Amino acid sequence: MLPPNGRVPEGIDPSDIPAHVACVMDGNGRWASQRGLPRTEGHAAGEEALLDTVNGALDLGIRWLTMFAFSTENWRRPADEVRYLMGFNESLLMRRRDELNDKGVQILFAGRRDWRVPRRVLRRMDESIALTRDNRRMTLTMAFNYGGRAEIVDAVRALVTEGVVANKIDERAIRSHLYYPDQPDPDLVIRTSGEYRISNFLLWQLAYSELVFTDVLWPDFRREQLFEAVAEYQRRERRFGRVKQ
Repeated sequence: MLPPNGRVPEGIDPSDIPAHVACVMDGNGRWASQRGLPRTEGHAAGEEALLDTVNGALDLGIRWLTMFAFSTENWRRPADEVRYLMGFNESLLMRRRDELNDKGVQILFAGRRDWRVPRRVLRRMDESIALTRDNRRMTLTMAFNYGGRAEIVDAVRALVTEGVVANKIDERAIRSHLYYPDQPDPDLVIRTSGEYRISNFLLWQLAYSELVFTDVLWPDFRREQLFEAVAEYQRRERRFGRVKQ
């Protein structure tokens, strides 16, 4: 835990805090099953984990935090669970956006705004974006109806629509058409629940990210686990293809 004066926890170098951290929030269903509860109870319990992680990121001075909230593949889940998740995410925004706004957090959403997302949820998303538009302390991006492959497909489609010729399509051109091209690539990606997969998350942006996997199920994740992941990140040597001199 952070001490009362708000200093960076022992073991973390304040000069080497990752600018952008991304997280795959996994394990809600297993957390609920272990307790004999419906899967939806695991999603509800994940709210406290999300808020404590956001607060821990603010304490560290992390500037961008991206959370995988709902994937393009999650529509394959049982219809009642999908309906719950749509309503839960809507109510989460209503409950928490003022608190996040007061803390200087800008809220954004990455993903497709297609017919499958209820209009009321889209309205809450737009309201949250507008409310927090001028905040600069941290940007919290919720990847919602998001898929890494879908994002790349959408970028290429936009280039084709603009009439960009094939020999002008390079990495810079594709990056400029991603959902948030101005955001830096994640320095650190955390996946919870003991799974060792990317699961179609930020496929373009993760090219040189440091990956940290934890066995902790998402509802049990707190800022302490975030701090441990940042400490592990600081023990890594990032060479980006270069050879150490």
